[in-house]
Amino acid sequence: MELETNYEIASTADFIHTRNFTRVALQFPDNLLKDSVRIVRALSAKLRSLRDSDGDNKDVGLFVMADTTYGSCCVDEVGASHIDADCVIHYGHTCLSPTTKLPAFFVFGKASISKSKCVENVSKHALTNDKPVLVLYGLEYAYAISHIRVALTEASTSCVSGSKLDINFASVICSVIDPAEDHKSIHGSAGDSTTNGSFGKEAGTRYAIGGLNWNIPEGHKMEDCLLFWIGSDNSAFANVVLTFNGCEIVRYDATEDYLVTDVSQQLRILKRRYYLVEKAKDANIIGILVGTLGVAGYLDMIHQMRELITRAGKKAYTLVMGRPNPAKLANFPECDVFITVSCAQTALLDSKEFFSPVITPFEAMLAFNRGSQWTGAYVMEFRDLMSSLPVEVRNQSEARFSLIKGGYIEDFDQQDTVIGKENKEGALALANATEKALKLNDGNLNSIIKGTAKSGAEFFLSRSYHGLEINGDSSPEPYVIGRSGKASGYEDEKIKQER
Repeated sequence: MELETNYEIASTADFIHTRNFTRVALQFPDNLLKDSVRIVRALSAKLRSLRDSDGDNKDVGLFVMADTTYGSCCVDEVGASHIDADCVIHYGHTCLSPTTKLPAFFVFGKASISKSKCVENVSKHALTNDKPVLVLYGLEYAYAISHIRVALTEASTSCVSGSKLDINFASVICSVIDPAEDHKSIHGSAGDSTTNGSFGKEAGTRYAIGGLNWNIPEGHKMEDCLLFWIGSDNSAFANVVLTFNGCEIVRYDATEDYLVTDVSQQLRILKRRYYLVEKAKDANIIGILVGTLGVAGYLDMIHQMRELITRAGKKAYTLVMGRPNPAKLANFPECDVFITVSCAQTALLDSKEFFSPVITPFEAMLAFNRGSQWTGAYVMEFRDLMSSLPVEVRNQSEARFSLIKGGYIEDFDQQDTVIGKENKEGALALANATEKALKLNDGNLNSIIKGTAKSGAEFFLSRSYHGLEINGDSSPEPYVIGRSGKASGYEDEKIKQER
């Protein structure tokens, strides 16, 4: 019975049955795979009872998906397409990113929480702080929020001091997502769901992030609120901290039952990200990592990144490799920096172990748009960038000061781009670009080093090893007959022993 309640077997079966789905993909994260067999059995039994009651003899195929192509928080539409699924049932932690092709039903789960202790911590902070409190939470605690809200209302009315607690709660956007043509208006913007947004800052009264949305009264800003997060220190919490880095934030760990008031460790990430932005400004060859194939709008973001990089006079390569790791990216040493296009909760990669840094699309726009300055605002969701930040590259002719190299440097000219525009025939433009890429400085192969090569072709020429080289002038060597027999005793060795 506990299994059916925690994994919402009844509502999941009703979703499948009412929409007449016959091939259903069940997506599990690694930590929930142990329950997948029992869930399939319970779900099959419930679907069978619903079909019997309606007189429907159509069978429903349930397929368990594990080891997702990208982050487990996103709907794996690629894996679902391999089995020709009609929909995806997503279990566990999720970012609630909109899908491209398939409808999805989300089962958040029900993590254990002490409601009384949570109410005590929230009310205590609300009484000792003159700011209004906004309660955000991990989606695994969404089931308990209604009880916590009622308990806080009762605590507010019976407050001895007589002061009313100013506490607001975020709401879950939805548990069902259908593919939409206008992916920008599915949930609104993450951090600012109004249409007139700027880097996730306030342009109205409605906000949304990580599957939650809430309203801020007119005349108030997010910085006026105390954010109270219920949940663990995970990617969803990091998304909140970076997006609303100007707010005072407190975290209640429901698992360990303790309160964390110091989130400076998370805010230190911003310093690291600023360093990566400055390092990306000196990059010449950029690799665009496709970090998702299911989040709506990812192709538009990739095209926008390529346009931004090309206008900045740099070379871009698009790479699809699943989940990036140091070993995979080390196969592309010519890339000075990588840009990952993925959902907000998998965009931040700790690239200390990587050969080249990995940045987000927001950081790329700061790095490759000459003269842009970081105001402290941070955008994690790439769909916000498409709706609020046009591609704009200012004049690149003047030398700029590099904080990494400690001197003035000149960016490469945009001759290749001009050639591509002047020549209508793509073959001629490609020939001119290739000729320039293969041109060596002073005839010295070692004159081009990483950081100065303008393309992968130039970087390849600078490598000491180019693969097997065949000298056409030398005559072929005669073939030699090798040994025969077993390694424990070849035939020629046996002959010697007999003699």
